[in-house]
Amino acid sequence: MLPGPVYLLDANAIIEAVRTGTWAAISGGLHIETVSECAQECRRGDEFSTGYVVVSEPDLGRLKAIHTPTGAEVAAVLSRPKSEALDAGERDLMAHAIGRATPPAWLVCSPDKASVKFAVGAGLGDRLMALEEMVVKVGARPMPGLRAHFSAKWLSTQRTDAILEAI
Repeated sequence: MLPGPVYLLDANAIIEAVRTGTWAAISGGLHIETVSECAQECRRGDEFSTGYVVVSEPDLGRLKAIHTPTGAEVAAVLSRPKSEALDAGERDLMAHAIGRATPPAWLVCSPDKASVKFAVGAGLGDRLMALEEMVVKVGARPMPGLRAHFSAKWLSTQRTDAILEAI
């Protein structure tokens, strides 16, 4: 495992990494964690992508940890602006992220407009990371390629839009 921060991944990022064949490289080269709701979403698979992607138990076994946020952590998220647009997995991932003690450093990969808007509003915009950046960091080659909303360009655009919307 490479030294560095903890990467907190949403279900859609894990599913995309499995779909593109980059999961083994990412989970083997980076410290990847998630929350129980996201793990359940992964087990159900992604019915919205091209084809049907299911994340296997051995795939989930590559995670360093699966957390369950406390009621207080979830309440802290629900009390913030833009939380109503988060799905259950995004909500729990953000709850765990906000509740984490630092160090160690952590980053969130939750490529969804609602997650980006919430994170920017919560002062966590600088902790967002695109799946593409993780793939590049470990030298993986996605086959097929990553979909657009997993790119650094998409994240940068969404983060900028969220900042401008908040002004």
